[in-house]
Formats: sequence, structure tokens, C-alpha cells
Amino acid sequence: MGLLRNKHHERDPLWHVQLVLVGVIVLQLLLPARLIALPKLLLPAVEVLCLVVLQVVTPRRPVFDSNVRRIFALALIALVAVANATSLQLLLQALFTAGKADAPELLSSAVAIYATNVVVFALLYWEMDGGGPGVRRANKDDENDFLFPQQQVKVKWFPTFTDYFYVSMTNATAFSPTDTLPLSRRAKMIMALQAFLSLLIVVIIDAREINIL
Repeated sequence: MGLLRNKHHERDPLWHVQLVLVGVIVLQLLLPARLIALPKLLLPAVEVLCLVVLQVVTPRRPVFDSNVRRIFALALIALVAVANATSLQLLLQALFTAGKADAPELLSSAVAIYATNVVVFALLYWEMDGGGPGVRRANKDDENDFLFPQQQVKVKWFPTFTDYFYVSMTNATAFSPTDTLPLSRRAKMIMALQAFLSLLIVVIIDAREINIL
């Protein structure tokens, strides 16, 4: 468990992002065809391509400012977000005509969409906070979008993607921030949107599926 210790990283580890995104791609491939608008392999293939390019264009130093890296990071986030939003819409439509035999498949799909939603917002927080990896390490505290508890202690510590994944997970389950506080208005609005979408998936969709069962 040494890899998950709360230690200082010389630079934001990209493999954290890659590992989670591979999980998202697997979830997309496991979704039934009727909940995918495009050809099933198209988006996962493009996402893998973006991951490879992101690996190549990300500078190997703690502080950097790369417009090319940022474009590919935002494109990757947009691809995953659009794919998940489309699947959520198709799932809502399917629920109105679903029978008891469809309930297990739709329930597992709702869990996959919920998990992907957590990853989408984690990626967005990671790329948004203080200008994203590389840039935020050169920022003053008042230029960041989030305040982590560790930043209030005078130690050499910077958040990595794992920390933003935790923020996204707690916001999706508690429908509110926990120990990490949003500082900017955009962070507050995006967290509010995530809480609403999570509530929609958990309460409305799952309630309907349980009613079908």
C-alpha cells in the first residue's frame, strides 16, 4: 500500500489517470448496445488514442505549461462525458418500456454510468484546479479552485489525480463537499451539477428499476 501513502510527488503521476480511464473504457464496453449511440468500439478506440497522445505530450517535469497537453486532456474529458451523458439519456428512455426481465441489466448499467460520472468529474476537477497539472504547482493558494486539508499545514504537498477522484466520489455520494472545500464559483457550480446528476441516477433511475423488480 506504499503507493497510496500521502507523500509528496515530484510531479503529478499520469498513471493514476490512465488506470482509472482503462476502467472506464471497460465499463463502456460492458454496456448493452442499446445504451450506446455510436458504434461500440469507436469511442473506446478514440479514448485510448487520446491516452497514448497524452502520455507523449505531457512534460516530465513538476512545473510546466503545455497547451497541447491541455487540449488533449480536455478532449479526453469531453469524449468520456459525452459518451456517458448519451448512455444516461438512453437508459432513462429504456426505463419507460422496460419489463422485469430487463431490470438486472439496466441496474448494472446504472451502476456503470454512475461510476463513470464520478471519473468524469474527477478528471474535470484535476484539469481545472489552478490551471491543471504543472501550472498549479507554481500558483499562490488564492489562485486554486479547491482547498485540501493538507494545504493548510506547512508541508511540501500538492494534490494528484487520486485526491480529485476522492473529492468526486465523496461529492457523488454525500451530495456535498466533505473535507475539501471549493473556493471558486466555477468549482461550486460544477460540484452542484455533479451532485444533481448523482441524485438523478441514484434516486430516480434506481427507484424505477427497483419498482420494475
